[in-house]
Amino acid sequence: MKQLRQLRQLRQQIDRIDRKLVDLFNDRAQVAASIGKLKLKTGENTTFSPDREQAVYLHATRHSKGPLSKAALRAIFREIMSSSLAYVASPTIAYQGPAMTFASLAARRKFGSQVIYTGCVTIGDVFSEVERGRADYGVVPIENSIEGTVGYTLDRLVDTDLKISSEIYQPVDHHVVGGTALNKIKRLYVHPQAYAQCRGWIEAHLPRVKLVETLSTSMAAAMAHNHSKDSAAIASEEAGRHYGLKILARSIGDSSRNITRFFVIGRTRPKPTGRDKTSLVFSIKDHVGALHDMLVPFRRHRINLTKIESRPSKRKAWDYYFFVDLEGHAGRPAVKKALDGLEKSCTFLKVLGSYPRSLDAE
Repeated sequence: MKQLRQLRQLRQQIDRIDRKLVDLFNDRAQVAASIGKLKLKTGENTTFSPDREQAVYLHATRHSKGPLSKAALRAIFREIMSSSLAYVASPTIAYQGPAMTFASLAARRKFGSQVIYTGCVTIGDVFSEVERGRADYGVVPIENSIEGTVGYTLDRLVDTDLKISSEIYQPVDHHVVGGTALNKIKRLYVHPQAYAQCRGWIEAHLPRVKLVETLSTSMAAAMAHNHSKDSAAIASEEAGRHYGLKILARSIGDSSRNITRFFVIGRTRPKPTGRDKTSLVFSIKDHVGALHDMLVPFRRHRINLTKIESRPSKRKAWDYYFFVDLEGHAGRPAVKKALDGLEKSCTFLKVLGSYPRSLDAE
């Protein structure tokens, strides 16, 4: 009886805390709405502020004494901010694929569950939706830790007026999902990227199964659902659950460290936070030592380059674009001086965006 009484008292304590939380959440939403109205008057974007988002996360985690982890607190505040976004502006977010693709999961990882989502057939469609104003932001893949860079995204970033406003690191964990036993599978629906990342497991465990290519991992799960008697798919756990499929084999990827990095594209230009990245693209004159000369300004101003990659410009044969990620914001003096020095020597330079560094990457 004593334990039951203690349990009842503790639950009553939780109920009192929850009532306070509800009041605080609603108070916070009202303040967020007031901020949105002020931003409208000053001409600022009211839908999403990546720099402010990071500040909220850092403030919450720095002031926490536990026991909740930083990741747990970020997840809680993600939904709080998602609710505020929906209450103030209700932005629309475009991504490639139907619901429960990894792009869909990445979008929800950034914006939460309360905003409006729209699935697109291709990466190009995501860009078009934002460019035409039918979506406020787009989420597009830029690179995978195993398969490398998504070239089409780089090509579209060169041509668009949209800017990179944020980045997302989405863990990719592939499972075999289906409605039958593993040893009864005759047909496996699989996206080419998923196949490339799970090739070893498939060849070892399902060598005689017919492979059917799909446009996304979520579509693969949908196809397995429609032919569940002898079919399965490689998809996320969320996609399998969405289509009512069982997990037949867990975590079948050839690498345990499989992460896809996504960009959020839009018209927002985040302010410096002190924990930023800048992405840019440039082309150079064709002469001996040209690339070395391009890199000198970064060394002179002590700017750390975290990535550099070349890609054909498609303007003429053997002409290349160089894509660079660097630490710092383009508005900071040192980075600005380095870019000014670079611009004097290159034939083309475009800053694709300066944005807060993802806390998930740290």
